[in-house]
Amino acid sequence: MQSWNNSGKAVARIGILLFDGFSNHCLANTVEPLRAANHLGRRAHYRWEYLTLSGGPAISSSGLRIVPDAPLKDAAGDLLMVMPSYGVRSYLTDPVLRGLRSASARFTVLAGLDMGSWLMAKAGLLNGRIATIHWEELTAFAEAFPDLTVARERYVVDGDRITCSGAMASFDLVLHLIVQSLGPALALEVEQLFMAPGSTTTVPAVTARQRLSRRAVAVMQDNIEAPLPLPKVAALCRSSQRALELAIRQDFDMAPQQLYKVLRLNVARRLAETTTLPLAEVALRCGYRNASAMTRAFHIQFGLPPSHARLSTDTRI
Repeated sequence: MQSWNNSGKAVARIGILLFDGFSNHCLANTVEPLRAANHLGRRAHYRWEYLTLSGGPAISSSGLRIVPDAPLKDAAGDLLMVMPSYGVRSYLTDPVLRGLRSASARFTVLAGLDMGSWLMAKAGLLNGRIATIHWEELTAFAEAFPDLTVARERYVVDGDRITCSGAMASFDLVLHLIVQSLGPALALEVEQLFMAPGSTTTVPAVTARQRLSRRAVAVMQDNIEAPLPLPKVAALCRSSQRALELAIRQDFDMAPQQLYKVLRLNVARRLAETTTLPLAEVALRCGYRNASAMTRAFHIQFGLPPSHARLSTDTRI
């Protein structure tokens, strides 16, 4: 996709365009991973503002009232997320379509979430593109816009246009964007943060795209305190070591041993931030023989010692 946050060094400016009837679920699945990336990355990688066409409040399908930061006409940035849901056809009006066309010149990338693809297509912003939409509307979408290639996918990235199929897929899309701008290690930590320990969903499904990678992550997560040698991990995955290395490099752009270390240090950070355990105990729980070795690895990975991770920081935006 077109770069909208080069190397993660600049703050990505995101506009979230809301319409009455928007989905709370879709909004949360979009914003919360961004907030987590800021928190875990220890700085504001992403800043977002809520927008409406007029600048007036938007009310969700369940009654949540959002007072926007600005009207669409006053906003610009790197990424505009268009987020209508129920009743999208009532917004197929000239003011809305003109507003979107104008915004396309002020934002580097446009993304249609939930039913946002329909508005973007009607505004002529998806001409000749591959696109998706909420699964209930796929057939109608294809019939209404025959010049598009409609794909039954969770999300589609086609150059500077992104389309997403619904609330659950929004989380996957944002993780993909985090991978692209900040790398798979941070994206993996964000993904793990929102998964319940002990459930089958603790194995990341976005960062670990291949089944073999997901099996390997599961094995590693189950053996944090007593890390296994790589041949043993491969054997438990019913894979050759070479195939395992290839899959993990393709999904995470790192060696299996490095991924294992990232998973262990992610646990160390969570323990350091959320418990009062002595660092020696944190080290043991993460497979390190002593606190000094863990502290050195922690500092290299996160840029600060574990003792500083216990300091509170405001990284909402």
